[in-house]
Amino acid sequence: MLSAEGLRHAFGGGRGEGGGGRIVALDDVTFTLEAGQTLAIFGPNGAGKTTLLKVLAGLIRPDAGRATVAGGRGAIGWIGHQSHLYGHLTVRENLLFWAALYNVPAATRAQRAADVMQRLGIAEHAERAVWALSRGLAQRAAIAKALIHEPRVLLLDEPFTGLDLAAVVLATHNVGEGVELATDVAFQRRGRFVQFAPRGGRGPAQIADEYRRALGEAGG
Repeated sequence: MLSAEGLRHAFGGGRGEGGGGRIVALDDVTFTLEAGQTLAIFGPNGAGKTTLLKVLAGLIRPDAGRATVAGGRGAIGWIGHQSHLYGHLTVRENLLFWAALYNVPAATRAQRAADVMQRLGIAEHAERAVWALSRGLAQRAAIAKALIHEPRVLLLDEPFTGLDLAAVVLATHNVGEGVELATDVAFQRRGRFVQFAPRGGRGPAQIADEYRRALGEAGG
């Protein structure tokens, strides 16, 4: 459903040898996810987490390697730090607008919007302008926007619950936030996965301890 093979990317300098001053964002990242799996990627700021999400979404072309999503870019839902909602429009109007951009059939857009608002508990706010919503409600409206076209893959710049119908990749620097949502866990440092494994029975405390040790060893 979602696969990354040997992804490499760097910023700054020139491409090729002698491109001094380059900052490595991705260094041979490889993994595969199927439906129902959630990969939580933990790493400090600057580890390359957001770059990885953007490569997976097709927003950045990597220097090497490839990312493949079943169904192509149209099968991806993106939930980032910016909502990309129009403040002067109502929640419903925003969802109908994005449904049209995602080529959801016109005959089903209204019902799709109603269903996703009901699922996220914001149906009673459907006719409110987004600018008037609380931060929490605006966040739910942004999630609804990402789900309006029933994506197969979700890419998250921070953890959210109740998104278990697709393959999910979430990235955060806070280990305690995403552990309970994860089926698989990766630790990323300087663009590289220094650990990638199923979560198994590990709880937040154990994973936090492994995270500190893994990044400490990687930095040695």
